[in-house]
Amino acid sequence: MTDKNSNVTDKNSKLDIRQIYLKDFSFESPQSPQSISAPQADTSIDINMRVSYQLLDDDGNYEIILTITVTAKKEEAIMFLSEIQQAGLFQILGFGDKEMGLVLNVACPTILLPYARAAITDVVSKGGFPQLLLTPVNFDALNARKLEREGAQDKTEADDGATLN
Repeated sequence: MTDKNSNVTDKNSKLDIRQIYLKDFSFESPQSPQSISAPQADTSIDINMRVSYQLLDDDGNYEIILTITVTAKKEEAIMFLSEIQQAGLFQILGFGDKEMGLVLNVACPTILLPYARAAITDVVSKGGFPQLLLTPVNFDALNARKLEREGAQDKTEADDGATLN
């Protein structure tokens, strides 16, 4: 096993899926039934995703939550709004800091995404709207952008004389 602060990954590192579950799910269609019968061509769809996680115990068990919010609007009226928190319990051991960030922010959400996609597709269709198929997500690229933004923010704070922890 490696030191928690190490950048070296142990050859015995592991990522085990313990459980995948739906933590929270909502669907609203405030303009129904008018929104269902209205043409969908000029509807805009906004999709936001975020990943959160927490260490649950000393055995390396983490809860990872992939939250996806989908908002469909026609002009300013909300046609539907859906939010899902697709979660999983994972045991993650033996990874260095850099690899641990990739496991938590890339590997685990990649595992959870197909479950969330299926649930959203199903509920939007059952809500009376055309099938909504979420495209695959490159969590690696999203994580790289997040790290880039955090690095730029840290540099700005350092330039402003702020204390960095």
